[in-house]
Amino acid sequence: MPGLITDFLISLDARFVYFMNWLHGDIRQYNIEDPKHPMLTGQVWFGGQFQKGSSIVVTTEDGNTWQSYVPYIQGNKLRGGPQMIQLSLEGKRLYVTNSLFSANKQVYQELIEKGSHMLQIDVDSEEGGIKINPKFFVDFGTEPNGPSLVHEMRYPGGDGTLDIWI
Repeated sequence: MPGLITDFLISLDARFVYFMNWLHGDIRQYNIEDPKHPMLTGQVWFGGQFQKGSSIVVTTEDGNTWQSYVPYIQGNKLRGGPQMIQLSLEGKRLYVTNSLFSANKQVYQELIEKGSHMLQIDVDSEEGGIKINPKFFVDFGTEPNGPSLVHEMRYPGGDGTLDIWI
């Protein structure tokens, strides 16, 4: 199964690139200080099609099989895959949502049933590395009119993904 990269950005200091692999279910951080030799410096698994219990299994080059572990944040199993991101100006907080513009019944049925969510990814902007912040979880599945799907978010006054700041 090919990856489906749905969003990516370069940090303001141009040291790191981040991308969302919606189908596979991972977020990656690469050091791009040497653009001809990018280095993977961080990766977290968010959910995706490769998760444990899925019918989709990865077969590695050595013939072993693998599936990703899906974390629970504040008692909630993460749903879908990472989709859209925003990076704080200082490059230490990456915010991630997990929904496309509309419901996709073929890929992530649980988003329709339970809604989407937003997470904060803590970023090591010095050495590289990323990890999910277990204290930050915004659940859009509990909205008053039923589960909601969230797509993009914006910081008031600008963020690390915009060219304009107020």
